[in-house]
Amino acid sequence: MKDGRTWVVWYSLIAVALALGSTLTLNCRTTNRAPGAPAQMSSTAGEDKRSSMGKTGEAKVMPASEDKKILIAYFSRTGNTREIANQIHGYLGGDVFEIQPVKPYPDDYDACVKQARQELDSGYRPELKTKVQNIESYDLVFIGYPNWWGTFPAPVRVFLTEYDFSGNKIVPFCTHKGSGLGRSAADIAKLCPKSDLLDGLEVRGSSVGTAQGKVSDWLRTINITK
Repeated sequence: MKDGRTWVVWYSLIAVALALGSTLTLNCRTTNRAPGAPAQMSSTAGEDKRSSMGKTGEAKVMPASEDKKILIAYFSRTGNTREIANQIHGYLGGDVFEIQPVKPYPDDYDACVKQARQELDSGYRPELKTKVQNIESYDLVFIGYPNWWGTFPAPVRVFLTEYDFSGNKIVPFCTHKGSGLGRSAADIAKLCPKSDLLDGLEVRGSSVGTAQGKVSDWLRTINITK
């Protein structure tokens, strides 16, 4: 009789254990199938936040105002300033205009430097190939150029004096070999005294290919982007 009671106790314990195991398994499966559970939503929110970042961890840059019409005008002899203009365009959109003299500059560096010095000293005004149509329709005008002899080249001077930029925001950017913006911003202010001149950007010519972060930080600093 004692042995019989012992077996009854053992069978009861086994039955209880099986019942508990089934309940735990069911609960685990139910939790895994519930994508709306709080833990799952928190994880998804984290993934969404990461997906809104660029490859370098930088937040996507959005224009501060969709209503402003933007012109990105630039002069570039070697392509460095063109690269920065394209990066700005990639962040903001707008229209891109290349300032080109009818007679191009010499390919030889020394000859180009000599000509640029002569043009600066004489105030020479080269003829430009094309003009911007409806310049008055633009609210924000970016002006890009290489730093030649401490300021912008003659074609940029012609561009700045061919149009009336009164009331416009002008944003200078330049490429250089170590001289930064030089006195170019001050020279722009002299030619366009009725414009709102924002702080400019300077990028070394050797760094233009990796300047995206610097460009985006600059656009935020001057409140062009959020």
